[in-house]
Amino acid sequence: MKRKTFVIDTNVLLHDPNAISKFKGNDVVIPIAVLEELDAMKRSTDELGKNARHVLRYIDSLKEKAAGDLHSGVKIENEIVIRIAIETKNGDKRAFPLPTDRGNNKILMTAFHLSEGGQRVVLVSKDFVMRVKAEALGLEAEDYQNLKFSYDHIYKGFRKIEVEKRDIDLFLKDGHLKLDGINDFAPNEYCLLTSPEQSNAVCKYNRKSQRMEPLLKISRDVWGINPLNVEQKCALDLLLRDDIKLVSLIGQAGTGKTMMALAAGLRKVFDEGVYSKILVSRPVMPLGKDIGYLPGSKEEKLFHWMQPIFDNLEYLCQYATGQANGAETQKWIMESKKIEMEAVTYIRGRSLPKMFIIIDEAQNLTPHEVKTIISRAGHGTKVVLTGDPTQIDNPYLDKDSNALTYVIGKFKDCPIFGHVFLERTERSELAAIAADIL
Repeated sequence: MKRKTFVIDTNVLLHDPNAISKFKGNDVVIPIAVLEELDAMKRSTDELGKNARHVLRYIDSLKEKAAGDLHSGVKIENEIVIRIAIETKNGDKRAFPLPTDRGNNKILMTAFHLSEGGQRVVLVSKDFVMRVKAEALGLEAEDYQNLKFSYDHIYKGFRKIEVEKRDIDLFLKDGHLKLDGINDFAPNEYCLLTSPEQSNAVCKYNRKSQRMEPLLKISRDVWGINPLNVEQKCALDLLLRDDIKLVSLIGQAGTGKTMMALAAGLRKVFDEGVYSKILVSRPVMPLGKDIGYLPGSKEEKLFHWMQPIFDNLEYLCQYATGQANGAETQKWIMESKKIEMEAVTYIRGRSLPKMFIIIDEAQNLTPHEVKTIISRAGHGTKVVLTGDPTQIDNPYLDKDSNALTYVIGKFKDCPIFGHVFLERTERSELAAIAADIL
């Protein structure tokens, strides 16, 4: 098959700093404008700055590890040839029709002139406007396909199966059930067994014993919270199981993701003492930028970004202890130093043992950012990711390439992982209707 020439946009390398090695058997061209943009970002203290430095160091190392000139091409692993393109005007070729006073157009010009020279060129960019412009110039353009899983075919973590009534009766009697002919269950996948006689039972698949088992028995509400539907019941079961170390909850606004995660954390930290602290974090702003631009101390800066968490905490305290004692309970919780709010930016580099970690709005993280967070988990730590991949603020992520979808795709078959897709909005009748029709 004829080799292709892939021209890589800056946002691809910031999304995946190892992207260069993913184009097996083809040529990879890095326009000089991309290097300039990476150089401008290398001093940033966030994940993007880290990725920019990684790529620049890797390109610099090629001069020592491989013989060859970066401008004429250096062969690396996977039969890839990488080179740096310095664009010069060529009067023999069709004139580039766009102004070259901006970086994006300079990258397009590199791809354009390579194509004019007879090469099969593909521009790879996570910016859909960039791809549209490339196609208008007659160039092939693609989104970066690595680190992606299809949201439309995402693992739900829950299914419904119709069985005979005697199977449900047997499950309720023995506390377990083997389903003949069904062997495609993922570890910790939940199931609603129904029968034509209107009997039903909710169960969880145990990969080790290869049978359906009952949910945990919850003797009382979890900080004032009782599940309002089957999916919430399954989600709460996941959150309260200490053997499941990573949980993801997906759902639109009002499905109870953050509320249940926080309630379970309060139960596990303050009532049972399983974990030493709750750590709550969420991306401060698109692209993971720092919070230094806001006035005040770190706590004052975080307050507004963490307001949804404080709202949920206030609600839980009121329902768990009564309206009159809610404010006092919330004050006691905050003064206990057992709940910590942190920006995602500051989690990198920390070691986090025996913590109940909640990462809210995880759909705004990249796969590399979520790897950094999960890899911080120390012994005895549980990580909960919540979010809605259809509501993304990061301009270079979509419902298929965000951290939440990626984690579900990668961890689906892992026995210490559990996931539930929450479909029903329970916040209020108005919120449910708005979610459906607006």
